Amino acid sequence: MGAVLTGARYDDVRRALDTVIDPELDEPVTDLGFVASLVVDGRRVEVHLRLPTSFCSPNFAWLMVSDAYDAVSAVDGVEHVVVQLDDHHDSDLINRGLAAGAGYRGTFKHEALDNLDELRATFQRKAHTAAMERALTAYLRADPTRTEADLADVRLGDLPDDPGTEALVRRRETLGLPVDADAPVLLNDDGTRPTREQASPVLRRARSVRISVDGNAHFCRGLLATRYPGAEDDQVPRADDAHPLLPLSVLS
Repeated sequence: MGAVLTGARYDDVRRALDTVIDPELDEPVTDLGFVASLVVDGRRVEVHLRLPTSFCSPNFAWLMVSDAYDAVSAVDGVEHVVVQLDDHHDSDLINRGLAAGAGYRGTFKHEALDNLDELRATFQRKAHTAAMERALTAYLRADPTRTEADLADVRLGDLPDDPGTEALVRRRETLGLPVDADAPVLLNDDGTRPTREQASPVLRRARSVRISVDGNAHFCRGLLATRYPGAEDDQVPRADDAHPLLPLSVLS
């Protein structure tokens, strides 16, 4: 007797979608409420994604839609995947291109960026910078005797075993940065370690990046809930909602 084919499990597909990250906001599309619907019917899966506005960047939209397709396709028990982007000015173009397997360049043709991978890498670097700032700001607050200059000497092993450190390590792994206990936490944009004299301006630049990322995330969440009333119920609260990491100068 041949093997009995079984379908995919809803929870497995949902967890796969948890790995799909909005490149600009550095959050899973599931946490942001961007998954409008998910239907698992045996070995067929259909996903509908929605965005805060109809004019969100087509490049970002393509990254999320194609990443969702790849993530769901890799789930055991899935044979047929449909991912649709709803209510976007390029929905028809993106959906046709994805369904045809045309790829980014084949879909957008002359409008395509020269290097979509570099766009993704740019936002991965920003995500790391924001995570670095969060971890180091928390490290400073944990002991008032610590100074910003001291951050040049902080190693990964000095950080607490908490979600902030875990998030930082994941983002370092994505960029191929060292994650051993002796690796310095504070890094320049080029991956080098700043001196004690450079630590303060490096941290402040990182803080501006983190504030921008967090501000955009809050703004987009609000826009989504305005565009799709009730969408806020699908959003997972951010870790900084209760105690946002404002600049130290604001809290002092």
